[in-house]
Amino acid sequence: MADRPFWARALVNAGREALAFGRQAWLLRHDLEGAAPPAEVQDGDDVVVLLHGLFATAGGLRPMRRAITRHKGVHAAAMTYPPGPGVEELAERLAALTAELPGAARLHLVGHSLGGVVSRFYAQEAGDARVVQTISMASPFAGVVGASALGFGAARDLAPDSAVLRRIRLAASATANVPHLSIIARADAVLRSPVSHALPGGEVIVMEGQGHNTVLFDEEVARIVERRILTRRRKTC
Repeated sequence: MADRPFWARALVNAGREALAFGRQAWLLRHDLEGAAPPAEVQDGDDVVVLLHGLFATAGGLRPMRRAITRHKGVHAAAMTYPPGPGVEELAERLAALTAELPGAARLHLVGHSLGGVVSRFYAQEAGDARVVQTISMASPFAGVVGASALGFGAARDLAPDSAVLRRIRLAASATANVPHLSIIARADAVLRSPVSHALPGGEVIVMEGQGHNTVLFDEEVARIVERRILTRRRKTC
């Protein structure tokens, strides 16, 4: 698609993003029960906790969860939350979910948009030694201009000058023992200068032609997340 004129690429990307938004809206009705830890997790198993974005539910992450859990010993946990609570409160809810998992399980925290911010905040603040990595998809670590105008906790925490984002960015290098991968959607229309939102000091993969929501359903993104989980699993076994 690189040989097409800019306007044609933009039109294609906008169409794909609209389809992804519609697909996510269709999946909103699933996984509404709050936090649901997976059953039959054993010590030494890997649990992937997937966290959704601001106006979504865990249902939108179902396709990625299916790709991940086809491997023996790899489980997926879902957590749905409303738009209101701030990052610190959501991290506390995540702590309540992980408290139900075995003490020797390995945790992989994967989040889309706001979910990626919550994942990294938990990894840096909770002191949970079970966390082996965090992965974010289209997450605004540099903040979203105008977000605070929405007036609720999570939106204020996503403002460019929020104390929460500043804490995450400043602590990123100090918690390098928990590696992070930022998956950036180059055609993200929600975040200005998408690459600038990568977590400082972490690895970065830029997905050309992907928008804020299309990364949720892109097969290559799912393969990247899957490979990262399996790679970290082997390193920590």
